[in-house]
Amino acid sequence: MENKDDAALKPSGQPEIGKPAPNAKALFPILVFLVLYLGLGIYYTYIHPLKGQMGFYVMSVVVAFGLALIVAFCQNRKLSFDEKIHICARGIGDDNITIMLFIFLMAGAFSGLAKEAGGVESTANLLLNAIPGRFAIPGLFVIACLISMAMGTSVGTITVLVPIAASVAQTAGFNLPLCVGTVVGGAMFGDNLSFISDTTIAATKTQGVEMKEKFKANLKIALPAAAATFIILIVMAVMGGDAHLGHYDFNLALAMPYFIVLILALIGINVFIVLGIGVILFAISGVFVGSLSFDSVFLSMGSGTSGMFETMIVTILVASISALIEAHGGFESILGFIRRHAHGKRGGMAGIGILTGIMDVSTANNTVAIVVAAPIAKNISEEYDIDPRQTASLLDTCSCIMQGIIPYGAQLLIAASLSGISSVSIIRWLFYPYLLLVAVVCSIIFTRTKPKKKDKEAA
Repeated sequence: MENKDDAALKPSGQPEIGKPAPNAKALFPILVFLVLYLGLGIYYTYIHPLKGQMGFYVMSVVVAFGLALIVAFCQNRKLSFDEKIHICARGIGDDNITIMLFIFLMAGAFSGLAKEAGGVESTANLLLNAIPGRFAIPGLFVIACLISMAMGTSVGTITVLVPIAASVAQTAGFNLPLCVGTVVGGAMFGDNLSFISDTTIAATKTQGVEMKEKFKANLKIALPAAAATFIILIVMAVMGGDAHLGHYDFNLALAMPYFIVLILALIGINVFIVLGIGVILFAISGVFVGSLSFDSVFLSMGSGTSGMFETMIVTILVASISALIEAHGGFESILGFIRRHAHGKRGGMAGIGILTGIMDVSTANNTVAIVVAAPIAKNISEEYDIDPRQTASLLDTCSCIMQGIIPYGAQLLIAASLSGISSVSIIRWLFYPYLLLVAVVCSIIFTRTKPKKKDKEAA
């Protein structure tokens, strides 16, 4: 009887014992953040642009979240200031948040060292030399996929490869927006699947799943989309004329650490061990070939970890805001809305995907979108009996889809800046993000559903 009663309570939106009552006003801090960050971003991008500044970087995401946190502290006078501090501390001290922060530090050191050593350029050039001129564009897609998976950053991949893509387009007479869009698509594929990407770290650690398990779930969605993209590019290459590419310089010693790290990650070695091995290999190879000195090894690791500080601070702020919103009943309000409009497991999965996409469009940052949406997604996952691996995959994939499409996101803005074209002109050539969206929708429609354990017991 108790199970039946519990089951009957859920559709009506009643909170479970020990959970706060639904309170939509508790979501106000998120609205404050969106108005500040999205509103000012649009203003400084399209209405009053500042010379030499990207509009969405005028208002710091840290400042916007800091002000939102102040608003969250001002809510719910039933709790004292000390009680709210304790709630924030509990949110920040979660095991998964702590692990995530440590991985961010390691990933930053690895990326900084690899970049300073010249490993990215060597790897890209090595792969470019192996590609026939006619198939340069499909080759750029594959190279972007591999580089992004190894680096763990779509922005870093775009920064390195777009100038090469522009050079290829000029030399071979290819469509420049197509070449740039191809690189962006490949970069988003790798970012979505990389074991050291901050999006992967955020998606897996907030849902309490292993990276290799999320990778397997992701691959079922991302690989068909990537294969379809590759086929489209191959057809376009066959229909186009022949082209000649020059020789690109590379150093095999600087390229090998990336491939080793990629292989170790794919076979499921612990991410801390993988990153540690990567740091050691790049330090040795960089010093061996002369691209790094003993001093620059530590300087580059320091600059790499410094580059992660903003992401870490945002993670801490969002963990605090999320804990307060949950305690004030905000998450229960969202869950109540989803209960009323989503039906069954597929509805829950669609809710997670839509929520993440909206967060990314609003924040123009896929990592921030995941961190904000993750606590709500976890509750939806438990409510609708969704496998946490699927939830982590949806968080990462849906954020990458929107981040790879929005013209005001860092990826397209940087790609446009480096190639000398508008970000809007690239959008029509973003085959991979569009196909990935189709793959996500299909995965939700064709997902297997089964009765929840509680339902079986109640029956």
